[in-house]
Amino acid sequence: MKVNNKNYRTVWMEGNTVFLIDQNLLPFSFQIFESKTYQQTCRAIKTMIVRGAGAIGAAAGFAMAQAFIHDSYPDFVSKAKKEIEATRPTARNLFYATNRVYKAGLVSVKNAVIEAQNLADENVADAKKIGEYGSEIINEGYKIETHCNAGWLGFVDYGSALSPVYIAKQQGKKVFVYVDETRPRSQGARLTAWELKNENIDHLIIPDNAGAYLMSKGEVDMMIVGADRIARNGDVANKIGTFEKAIVAKNFNVPFYVAAPLSTFDVDCKSGDDIIIEQRDKNEVLFQTGPNENGDIQKVLVCNPGSDAFNPAFDVTPAEYIKGIITEKGIITPNEKNIINIINTE
Repeated sequence: MKVNNKNYRTVWMEGNTVFLIDQNLLPFSFQIFESKTYQQTCRAIKTMIVRGAGAIGAAAGFAMAQAFIHDSYPDFVSKAKKEIEATRPTARNLFYATNRVYKAGLVSVKNAVIEAQNLADENVADAKKIGEYGSEIINEGYKIETHCNAGWLGFVDYGSALSPVYIAKQQGKKVFVYVDETRPRSQGARLTAWELKNENIDHLIIPDNAGAYLMSKGEVDMMIVGADRIARNGDVANKIGTFEKAIVAKNFNVPFYVAAPLSTFDVDCKSGDDIIIEQRDKNEVLFQTGPNENGDIQKVLVCNPGSDAFNPAFDVTPAEYIKGIITEKGIITPNEKNIINIINTE
């Protein structure tokens, strides 16, 4: 990604330090968070300084490498691995990354660092391929709706759901994006819209409950979302609200696609019923953050004082609602046979 005429990755590592674009401050302030220990990187994942399946996976891989750099004693790194994996339990890419770097680190600390970097590089390459395959199903003038953020910031670069949009634009296609605000953390309104503005792609931020209205009027040609975990049968866990969009899309015959690399697939997870859904702090629902007149970020209560709130971070969309999953190996219809076949091509 390019910000202020400089190329950035969402997360990278230099020496012992992990650098992350602080997504909690966007779009009002662009700052880099420096994490010098695996514990700090864990906090960055947990507090959503870094978010999005691919970026979380890369950050987790770097955190695992940081743990080995600090102390390669088996008991220490085993404990660190559990701490890293507890930060965001729904995201499959996180576990994929920790397992790979942990195995590499048992050979040597140097191997752990190399493997963490390999994961980040693969993340970029996979996201670009997703964009290339996905752009093939985007026609000139398409109006595309998306939910949450699955762009640059959700990966090390390019993204998943937005990667086809970016590649389509590079190919000269005119595209328009409806950006779900994505409450309660407003990833769409704050992050996706920021990315699209940087790319000079026409877009509108819409309320989360406006999708059905737009689809009923024939204003949406397709919908593309990302994924945090995909079960063996093709059920997909993604940001809360995704399932509602899929139901509406099916009702109005709007093609509903999921974009995700193979590292998001969990063949040990039989169906969406087996996916752990992360429950987050109720204050994310009750409060919103934004800049005051001085530009300082502040938190404001936007709900009835004293009321409680329920805050599941994800829901599961059954495979039957999904037209196709866009991967770095191509586009597949979500079912167990196709998923096993594409995983076995690795």
